Amino acid sequence: MTDPRIEAWLVERLGADVRNLAAVGHGEWSTAYTFDRGGPAYVVRFSAFDADFAKDRLAASFASAELPIPPILDLGQAFGGFYAISPRAPGGFLDELDRPRLQVMLPALFGALDAARRVDLSTSAGYGEWGADGMAPHSSWRAWLLDVASDRPSGRTHGWWDRLAASPTGAGPFELGLSRLRDLVGVCPEQRYLVHADLLNYNVLVLDHGLSAVIDWGCSLYGDFLYDVAWLAFWAPWYPAWAGVDFEGEAARHYAAIGLDVPRLAARLQCYQVHIGLGGQAYNAFKGRWPALEATARRTLEIAARSVSS
Repeated sequence: MTDPRIEAWLVERLGADVRNLAAVGHGEWSTAYTFDRGGPAYVVRFSAFDADFAKDRLAASFASAELPIPPILDLGQAFGGFYAISPRAPGGFLDELDRPRLQVMLPALFGALDAARRVDLSTSAGYGEWGADGMAPHSSWRAWLLDVASDRPSGRTHGWWDRLAASPTGAGPFELGLSRLRDLVGVCPEQRYLVHADLLNYNVLVLDHGLSAVIDWGCSLYGDFLYDVAWLAFWAPWYPAWAGVDFEGEAARHYAAIGLDVPRLAARLQCYQVHIGLGGQAYNAFKGRWPALEATARRTLEIAARSVSS
């Protein structure tokens, strides 16, 4: 799709006051553009998959002051795929903060995770990645964690196992990590909370001392709320400007400050980081990103080898 085609489509759909169309350079499963209509700014995304947009629409019903989630204003078919239009949130991206600014933002970030933990999920069921209907397919949280080794024909990244096995890194590190995951999974409680599961990758926008938006809920799960903390902890080395930020320690201090008892916090975070590393290896193998696969495998084994007693 070229910009003139998209601009013409927007004008036809929304009117001649569409202005300032600009591509947004982020997104693995969708392509995004910003535009305005004589004032308010918007984002239009295009994808071959409509499920992620439908999940965003449902996630918007969970929004609160602490957990800002933009609504989906319009969703439908276009260019042989699907589109979604949302208001554009102000601010910059969490990924682009340096360490001092990140430290300032941590209370708001943990506040958003607390708000997600308080979301009422009583009208839905299941564990793991939920669908456009709000339902998730697994009968337990532990079952979903162990399912990381599956390469189903119906999966969006089907074929990753063969590509992993044939890669320069090979399947050995994955199998070692999987063995450690099986050892650790017993410490994980069967808790069912709303989990974003992709807080990096330009999915959190920040403004001043707070969050202006948490977007892209396509990977969202039902499970242990610590999974989001583990996500930040696992991928932190990919952000050199964050060197020295201890997400695990910050989380422990936050939960102590609000009086929340979190049993086996360190062991649970280790388990989830190993799981995240295994999922990262599968994804990078599917994409053929061999240096990223190697780095993710090293990080996974480093975490798996830690001795954690609490």
